[in-house]
Amino acid sequence: MAGTNRQILIAELPKGKLAQEHFRLAESSMPVPDDGQVLVRARYFALDAAMRAWMLGPTYRAALTAGQMMAGTALGEVVESRSAGFAPGDLVFADTGWQDYAALPAERLTKLPSAEPVTYLLNVYGTAGLTAYFGLLAVGKARTGNRVVVSAAAGAVGSIAGQIAKIKGCRVVGIAGGKAKCDILTGTLGFDAAVDYKAGPVFPAVQAASQGGVDVYFDNVGGAIFEAVLFNMKQGGRLVACGVVSAYDADPSKGIQAVRGVPAWFISRRLSLRGFIVSDFYTGGRREAALADLRGWVESGQLKVLEDIVDGFENLPAALIGLLAGDNIGKRLVRAT
Repeated sequence: MAGTNRQILIAELPKGKLAQEHFRLAESSMPVPDDGQVLVRARYFALDAAMRAWMLGPTYRAALTAGQMMAGTALGEVVESRSAGFAPGDLVFADTGWQDYAALPAERLTKLPSAEPVTYLLNVYGTAGLTAYFGLLAVGKARTGNRVVVSAAAGAVGSIAGQIAKIKGCRVVGIAGGKAKCDILTGTLGFDAAVDYKAGPVFPAVQAASQGGVDVYFDNVGGAIFEAVLFNMKQGGRLVACGVVSAYDADPSKGIQAVRGVPAWFISRRLSLRGFIVSDFYTGGRREAALADLRGWVESGQLKVLEDIVDGFENLPAALIGLLAGDNIGKRLVRAT
C-alpha cells in the first residue's frame, strides 16, 4: 500500500511560551505493518495541556526532544491488520503521535466500542471523563453536602468533574476565565456558582461562592489560583492535583515560588494533597464500572458533554497553542482532514 504520511515534528524545544515556530510539517512514506502490527489511520487527535509538560522533562512518559515527532493520542481506524485481534474498520485508541498513519504493535492498541458521536470516545468515555471521575471520587472522596471547587472548570476534565460533583449532591463552584465561560458553568452545566479569575481577586470570590469554605478542590491549574483556594480550605479538606497548566508554558528558570506559611496551613487544617495519574485506577474492573456510570449519566441527560473540534491536521500546533491560552470550551480535538 503506497502513500504519503504527514507528520508534525518538534523543530525546537520552547524556552517560554509554545509557538508555531516550534513545530514543522514533514512527509514520509506510509508505514507498512510487520507481523503482529496494525496500520492505523488517525481520525481525531486528542489535545491536553499536559502535552506541553512533556517538552519540559520526564513526566509519566519520557521527555520529548527536538527533531522527534510530536507525541499524542488519537482515535483511529484500522486500515490493515497483521494481528488476529484486529480487522480493517475497527476503531482504536492509540498513542500514534502527530501523523496520519501509524504502524503499531497490537498490544499498544485499545479496541473501542461504537458511540454516537464517535468523539465521545476521546472525551467523556476516554481519558477526560475517567480523569474527572477518579480524581473527584477516588482521590477527592467527594460526598453529599461537600463544597467542591474546580479550576479550569470550562475545560475537558473540569467541566465533567464539576457535573459529577453536582450529581453526587455537592455544592459546586467553578473557576474559569471570562464571563462567557462562567455563564456556561452556571447555565448549561448547572454549577451553583462561578468565579471569573479575570474579573478580580480570586480568594474573596471563592470565599463568598463556597459559602463556608471548601471541602474538595479539584485543581487543574496550580499557581495563584491554587493558593487562593488553598487558604479557603476547611479542616480536613482534600486537594486533588490533576494538572498545572499555569506552569506548563512558564519560564522554568524562575523556579519554585515562596511557600511561606503553606506547611503550617496544611498542618493546622489537617489538609491532604494528592496527585494522580488516571491509569492508577484501571485495574480490578474499576475502569469498566466508571465508564458504565459515565454512560448512564450522559444518556439520562445528567451529564452534558462540551466539545471544541478544530478541522485540519495542519492545525494541530495552533490548536494546542490555543488550548494552553484557554481558547477552548470543553474537550479540544483535531479532526484529521
